Amino acid sequence: MKISFFPRLAWNGIRKNRKLYLPYLLTCIGMVMMYYIICFLTHSGILKGLPGAAVLVTMMQLGSEVISIFTALFLLYSNAFLVRRRQKEFGLYNILGMGKGAISLVLLWETLITAVISLVSGLLAGMLFSKAAEALMVNMLQGQVSYTLTVSVPAIVQTVVLFAIIFACIFLRSLWILRKTNAINLLHSENVGEKPPRANWLLGLGGVVLLAVAYYMAVSIHNPMAALAVFFGAVALVIVATYLLFCSGSVLLCRVLQRNRRYYYKASHFVSVSSMAYRMKRTGAGLASVCVLLTMVLVMISSTVCLYLGEEDVLNIRYPRQINIDLDDGGSEKTLAQRSAEIRRAVEDTLSGQGIEASHVLDYSSAVISGLLTGDTVEEDSSRVEMNSLDDFEKIRLFCFVPLADYNALTGQNETLAPGEALLYAMRVPYEKDTITFLNATTFAIKRHLDTFDVSGFSAMDVVDSIYLVVPDLEKTLEPLAAFNLSSGRPMLQKQWSYGFDPLLDSGETVELYQQLKQALKAFPGAGVECRETNRVDFYSLYGGLFFLGLLLSVVFLFAAVLIIYYRQLSEGYEDQSRFGIMQKVGMTKREIRKSINSQMLTVFLMPLLMAGLHMAFAFPMVRMLLLAFNMNNVRLFASTTLVSFLLFGVFYGIVYKITSNAYYDIVSGAREKES
Repeated sequence: MKISFFPRLAWNGIRKNRKLYLPYLLTCIGMVMMYYIICFLTHSGILKGLPGAAVLVTMMQLGSEVISIFTALFLLYSNAFLVRRRQKEFGLYNILGMGKGAISLVLLWETLITAVISLVSGLLAGMLFSKAAEALMVNMLQGQVSYTLTVSVPAIVQTVVLFAIIFACIFLRSLWILRKTNAINLLHSENVGEKPPRANWLLGLGGVVLLAVAYYMAVSIHNPMAALAVFFGAVALVIVATYLLFCSGSVLLCRVLQRNRRYYYKASHFVSVSSMAYRMKRTGAGLASVCVLLTMVLVMISSTVCLYLGEEDVLNIRYPRQINIDLDDGGSEKTLAQRSAEIRRAVEDTLSGQGIEASHVLDYSSAVISGLLTGDTVEEDSSRVEMNSLDDFEKIRLFCFVPLADYNALTGQNETLAPGEALLYAMRVPYEKDTITFLNATTFAIKRHLDTFDVSGFSAMDVVDSIYLVVPDLEKTLEPLAAFNLSSGRPMLQKQWSYGFDPLLDSGETVELYQQLKQALKAFPGAGVECRETNRVDFYSLYGGLFFLGLLLSVVFLFAAVLIIYYRQLSEGYEDQSRFGIMQKVGMTKREIRKSINSQMLTVFLMPLLMAGLHMAFAFPMVRMLLLAFNMNNVRLFASTTLVSFLLFGVFYGIVYKITSNAYYDIVSGAREKES
């Protein structure tokens, strides 16, 4: 036997089954391209030379791990479908005298050919598009774009090693499938009938219960910290519930449609519904996978686009002024007022020495304590404040007391407060009670609820919600609260001073002033100075990186969803070919076939999209809480990006529906010869 026999046989198998292999090859090429691009960005010298690139590189490394795991699982799944479709062909080889060892060599060469085509084409495409990806990331970091085409050898090596391992696993799995079957089973694999599936009410009810629990968790969360704690648990419940509902509920749906005589006994519905009923138990897993993938894409795209478009607002919240100074109450024998006065003078001397004018000055003292808010009552329980239970996540708040004199100086107002009165500003989560009581301490009557307040950058950064209370006398207010301690013995009440201003300078001069102030304030323990401009690049790196990674992962997941849909349509088309052939012999026209196909497609095809939309609708409150952890509180922007994302993917889904339904129609109507 010639050495070229097995490679030629493998190539002919791929070529003759191109309708099956071409989408698989394109997906492999796309996965290789995506993985190379993200590895290229991780090793990019241009990105590493930019400020803030460390955040981006870390995110790219995380993204490469996610893509590698998902790619391995998905390509194993896709190849298993190809092997199942080729079982009749392999059975014929076996009948003609080719042993399983020889068939294994055919599979080996098919795997090698697929790997070489995928790696060569994917790496070339990755090299071509990697420069565009790098230019996009440099632009997000506001750096200087280089138009020199570069190739990353470490990225090539990393990509080749990963996909060599994946294709080796694919080959071993193919051998395992081949080993468990005999020639007769292989030859008649396409003719093995299915038993009519039964609607499993218990599994369906379990899916409904799990989904209801997950939805309740999503809509009942009102705190970013709690959302972070339960998010992955809720996601796991949704995934399990989706699979249970599609695998059992879809069978039940077919049974309900069959009992509806007016609907079922029509030429456009009879064949499609009866066909669906027999395979829905198996097909349900594929539809559930598509639904989960679409939901992941919607969540990633809507949230990362929202963060990217609103990054400037978030930056201004985190750094309320161009120059921001914070001072805590520890590390010195002097009082906070004495130390803040010294720092204020040092800053003013620096500004006056250079003729710089400060505008929008932020200057106030405060005291912060944590507590558990239930209704209008605050409990200062140190063991619970240190967050030992999920219920406490929902209740914990940071209470910031600001003296009335500082508030009036800051706002230019002349507000007055009687003893026991306070002005209240609730950050993120509203507080609408008329009083607020601190147990074993004091009660405040809320004179007015404030719409805005210049919160400090550290308060804005904290994932715990804050409530600001403007009180008439800070010292008298703090006396009853000073006795509370954490479990470590440290006082729960912490005094601090916040100071900031906008210098009338351009960005470069502002950074230079920041460096001077940073040097000058080294003499003051506990004082920290921050500059909005120096942190702008880090913000753009974080949110731009999230946006880019979201796009990249979304493309990968969409590859998977489209391939699952396409292979499901081909598989069902070949299964239904004989059924529709019989119906054509008894008088069913091709127009009626088209109507029947549309009935089946619209019944089944829309379910993943509609369910994904339902998942996203209930996930909206929880994802919004997660965005609050990034200081993104623009609900209108998030709602808009979510709606636009769903509409765009609805259009994309419709295009995929049109393409795959045509492929299904060509098979069952006899327009093209079966090529396997």
